[in-house]
Amino acid sequence: MSIFGKIKTAIFGKDGGPFGDNYFGQKDRAEAAAAKNGTVTQTKTVAVHIPDPVPGAATPPQTTAAEPTSGQPVDVEAVLKAREAAHPGLNWRTSIVDLMKLLDLDPSLDNRKELATELGYTGAKDGSAEMNIWLHKAVMRELASNGGTVPADLRD
Repeated sequence: MSIFGKIKTAIFGKDGGPFGDNYFGQKDRAEAAAAKNGTVTQTKTVAVHIPDPVPGAATPPQTTAAEPTSGQPVDVEAVLKAREAAHPGLNWRTSIVDLMKLLDLDPSLDNRKELATELGYTGAKDGSAEMNIWLHKAVMRELASNGGTVPADLRD
């Protein structure tokens, strides 16, 4: 698998959501915040009588709730923030090395050179700050073009 493929899989998961759980950000962030704040949501069950259909009347079509699909955008920033707890002190917002460490990928110069080749970097593949900055922004742009929601400050 390509280095970018490994990055994409680490963020999007194999089935469209990180770690294969169909995580798409907004709902999960709200639930995580509620859990962190100790907020408990309670629901009430109410019995409802549904009469038998009238003979000869048209039966309304049955509907089901839509399940998230892998076509929905993944909130890349939320996924990366969620991984911060396991990797404190990493500057993944600007450092390709730290981003790769956050995703438990080998950030060696050889892997970054391979990533640079995959993404079309034309400068010297020497691990320079210029190359690393370019790589980070290119990875974020590629994640956005592959179905991720990435804030503009991480892409540009």
